[in-house]
Amino acid sequence: MKVESVDMFYLAMPEVHDIGDGSQDMLLVRVRAGDHTGWGECEASPLPSIASLVCPMSHSACHPVLDSVLGARLDGPQDIGRIVRAVRANSLDLLQAEHTLSGIEIALWDLMGKALEQPVYELLGYDRSQPKTPYASSLFGDTPEETLHKARAVRSMGYRAAKFGWGPFGRTAVAADADQVQAAREGLGPEGVLLVDAGTVWGEDVEAAALRLPVLEEAGVVWLEEPFNSGALGAYRALADRCDRLRLAGGEGAHNPLLAEHLIDFGGIGFVQIDTGRVGGIGDANRVAQYAHARGVQFVNHTFTSHLALSASLQPFAGSEGDWICEYPVEAKPLARDLTRNHLTLDESGCVAAPEAPGLGMTLDLDAVRPYLLDVDITVGGKTLYSTPDLTT
Repeated sequence: MKVESVDMFYLAMPEVHDIGDGSQDMLLVRVRAGDHTGWGECEASPLPSIASLVCPMSHSACHPVLDSVLGARLDGPQDIGRIVRAVRANSLDLLQAEHTLSGIEIALWDLMGKALEQPVYELLGYDRSQPKTPYASSLFGDTPEETLHKARAVRSMGYRAAKFGWGPFGRTAVAADADQVQAAREGLGPEGVLLVDAGTVWGEDVEAAALRLPVLEEAGVVWLEEPFNSGALGAYRALADRCDRLRLAGGEGAHNPLLAEHLIDFGGIGFVQIDTGRVGGIGDANRVAQYAHARGVQFVNHTFTSHLALSASLQPFAGSEGDWICEYPVEAKPLARDLTRNHLTLDESGCVAAPEAPGLGMTLDLDAVRPYLLDVDITVGGKTLYSTPDLTT
């Protein structure tokens, strides 16, 4: 087979709010080769990513991403890796390329799995899809009372673990953050696995983060996620050294596997969280998972959007028994929920696993998301480089 087309679709809710919710818009990717179609999703701002697909060449290390993908051979998993390497070499200085590449790479795996009639996790070498404990991924409420209500709600839905993040956490007084954490613990119950996401709120200010450690430790929080920017390795290490039972988590901001590996080696994190829609795709996420295992660090998926993205995020560690927990979006906007006809639901034991069906195992509902489609035309020097193709043909 050869890659015959790469199409991108900018989908968005009617209103996009200034909150930490990536499910408000979406860059959906379609790749076609032979008689097969694969779908992927980027964790990225849609418009710059489309531009990186088709932008005019600036110089020899700044080609549009499409140059390295269109027409490429696609006969086996090894060809996906070759395409990834070509994009990185030819678009080295096109910084948005990594995000654009990620969605394309996911679609290539979906297509390859369908062509070979195997789930993606089998193509990665796993014998079976191990069940994971999903943590309900939520934003902190504006008040502790709202957080308490959210925590009680996810517990009533059968979740044994929950993560609360962003919102007001870390932006006001330590006492206010303590009230939020205590509300989450009360609502989730004493046995629930409680996780906290700071959303990089402290930049690289170790002392500001350290002020919150006592309340996090007292509440039995398992990890503090992204206290700092992804590259603040010294800050991560300094805070990790001041933790007792609490562990640091990070890595969702890694847009290539090397950045994630640096967090493991030099940041002192106990959990590495990887978004397949950002790190370079499924193959690179799997690389990070193997690297983490060798160094005693837990691998966790990062995803907050659709179940297409959720399936893609589970594949890289689907067969790993030691990596027991996974992120599971529970507050996604209708756009993200409507994208697929099927969803990854919790089983009787409250666990979730990567699908057994070929590819990513997800069936898209293109008619349902058509109302969210935004037309994009990119014209340079009177020449149209991109115009949104038909979504359903």
